Amino acid sequence: MTEARLGDFVELSEAITGFSAVRLRGTGQAEEYQATVADVAGPDVLAALLDTWIVVREEAQGGGDLHELLNRYVFGDPHLGPIARNVIKMWYVGTWYQLPKEWLDAYGVRGRADMFTVSPTAYTEGLLWPAMGANPPGAKAPGYASWTGPPRIGDD
Repeated sequence: MTEARLGDFVELSEAITGFSAVRLRGTGQAEEYQATVADVAGPDVLAALLDTWIVVREEAQGGGDLHELLNRYVFGDPHLGPIARNVIKMWYVGTWYQLPKEWLDAYGVRGRADMFTVSPTAYTEGLLWPAMGANPPGAKAPGYASWTGPPRIGDD
């Protein structure tokens, strides 16, 4: 896929995860995650998802409600919805989840059909950790003497 398509993938991911494109690219996982979608679902499905995202983005820029458009054209689509939901999960926990049996029956297995961790760094870079204001246990130290005070949740 081209850099433009990677940009589309990151923009879509920004819209569906709630994290900025800068934060998503900062994880170092964007290329790996895009490649995972292409490997598992097929490059044609990835292209269809990104093409649909472009239509949604343009309609939203024209005054449409982004969330309603995503629900209608992406998440409500039996072909693209399960893929988009897996993209969200992948960004948050670094794992590709097995697609639903109904999806596999309807569209076939294109690549790996099992659940797997996407890359060695996917766990530590998962959006789950900044979303809950924590560090991944055993992977990123919270800082010297951080244990001396009570736990802090959020930015308070």
